Amino acid sequence: MPSDMSPLQLVLHASLVVQLVMALLLLASVVSWSIMLRKRAELRRARAEADRFEEAFWSGGDLSAMFKAIDQSRRVTKGMEGIFESGFREFSRLRQQGGVAGAQLIEGARRGMKVALLKESDRLEMGLAMLATIGSTSPYVGLFGTVWGIMGAFHGLGNVQQATLAMVAPGITEALIATAMGLFAAIPAVIAYNRYADQVTRIETRYDTFVEELSSILQRHAAVPRPSVAAGAEAHA
Repeated sequence: MPSDMSPLQLVLHASLVVQLVMALLLLASVVSWSIMLRKRAELRRARAEADRFEEAFWSGGDLSAMFKAIDQSRRVTKGMEGIFESGFREFSRLRQQGGVAGAQLIEGARRGMKVALLKESDRLEMGLAMLATIGSTSPYVGLFGTVWGIMGAFHGLGNVQQATLAMVAPGITEALIATAMGLFAAIPAVIAYNRYADQVTRIETRYDTFVEELSSILQRHAAVPRPSVAAGAEAHA
């Protein structure tokens, strides 16, 4: 056993199994932190985009003009803007066909919006399952490394006639480092998962509420003659 009890020396002199466990936990920590940083920026951007779009949407402008501006920009729409584009596109397409009942118009628009909503939910939730997995399994992986290290430390006592604390202390210490690394990887992942899962739920609620609000607006205009809707659904607020 090494006389130097620094953590680095203990890790370097640990058994191969314990080193593999530590390397796995270090990798899990790096992965979880990369997910946390990316998810933080993604959710912040989603909230900002939703705020910006809602401000423009409820300003009382022309929905048809808003849709045309989004469509002509030829950019990939996300979030609430993407839900609006999908719903209004389907509503306009069915409206132009003629002979489609108002209920079918709304149902078609809702289907388009729901598909876009599901895609957005899947995008926002991406990575959360990995955080949950790291948070729930890392302590057990660290515990496995600790048990293995302690087994090795006590197994080494079988070759000596007189055991002392100094002989087993380094082995037990290096084994306990695995538990500490497991907690280091798990605790931030669990905290981040709970925080980001709540934020995703709140954003999804905003999206779902917008679907209902836009459906209500389109329902009011479904009975309006087609030229009026083509000209724009004014005063939607």
